[in-house]
Amino acid sequence: MYEFIVYSRRGCHLCEEMLEQLEPLCRGRAAISVRDVDTNPEWLEAYGLLVPVLCLDGKELCRYQLDRQQVVDLLAAEKS
Repeated sequence: MYEFIVYSRRGCHLCEEMLEQLEPLCRGRAAISVRDVDTNPEWLEAYGLLVPVLCLDGKELCRYQLDRQQVVDLLAAEKS
């Protein structure tokens, strides 16, 4: 099962939108971990002004807005 990581920050409307769109796609198919960049200096340096950032297996998939089709394609490929 995939584990998507969303780098975000509290109060970020783009972060909230990405999670709202991602959660239904992943329900029962993949895990989602949310990491607040303001709680870790390394995350803040890497993603501070870029949030939200969606990653999988250390690879950045998208930032600012969810690339829905890429997530759908990844989840479909994992099933087969």
